[in-house]
Amino acid sequence: MNRIVESVPNISEGRNKEIVEAVVDEVRGVEGVRLLDYSSDASHNRSVITFVGDLEPVKEAAFRLAKKAAELIDLDQHTGEHPRMGATDVLPFIPISGVSMEECVAAAEEVGRRMGEELGIPVFLYGEAARVPERKNLAKIRKGQYEKLKEILATERKPDFGPQTMPKMGATAVGARMPLVAYNINLDTTNKEIADKIARCIRGSGGGFHNVKAMGVFLEDRGIAQVSMNLENYEKTPIFRVFEAVKREAQRYGVNIVGSEVIGLVPQKALVDSADFYLQLEEFTQEQVLENKIFRGE
Repeated sequence: MNRIVESVPNISEGRNKEIVEAVVDEVRGVEGVRLLDYSSDASHNRSVITFVGDLEPVKEAAFRLAKKAAELIDLDQHTGEHPRMGATDVLPFIPISGVSMEECVAAAEEVGRRMGEELGIPVFLYGEAARVPERKNLAKIRKGQYEKLKEILATERKPDFGPQTMPKMGATAVGARMPLVAYNINLDTTNKEIADKIARCIRGSGGGFHNVKAMGVFLEDRGIAQVSMNLENYEKTPIFRVFEAVKREAQRYGVNIVGSEVIGLVPQKALVDSADFYLQLEEFTQEQVLENKIFRGE
């Protein structure tokens, strides 16, 4: 597998295991695609699925996944802490090796058009595939979520592909982007407003880290508040820097961090950089990581 593209669809189901498995089975059934990971969160009512392969089979797997999700998930019946607008809420193509961003943009356009024409799903192109600047930011497309989009789909927010009326499977954002880290920090408080305030301080739109998107949520199953984040460039804004910023902000409200979590997969370098920071390693390099030596055949 010399040419590798990754796709990380997020579906709006994290509680019904049978539905999640049925959707994931669509990926398993495509030859030339390797399913790397999938995880579900009941509070968010959302699952993140990660698979890789050459461009053509990954495109096919992505389309089949979206089709099955549309058959099984009804947004009129969906509730959860995470913002959403569709059964397959977001579907990115990510260049990993031997594949250009331009090819991923073309893949997003092709799959998005198929979803609109064959499945009747309103599709918005986002990220590097966006046709208008304001749609680079997924949050702007999804603002108001499924319920608001039903009202304004034909007027204020017309999709790039598909119908201008909202079906029960909702709409999907299809795009191309670089790898990101989905990272959440849990707090020892039930007060979601504190998580909201911390999120506003650290996200780029609030004057915080340019490469961070963040929001506060309440995890009903655990009875705690959480700062839920996407780190869009873990090299420019590493995990440990975000962790320390949230820790300092939480202390202002007399709140502590009780744990953090990575959703889906994370690049090895992102974790090694955090270990380097907290262990205060002197003159440490990536060449000292055993796996790096093995995979390079040294």
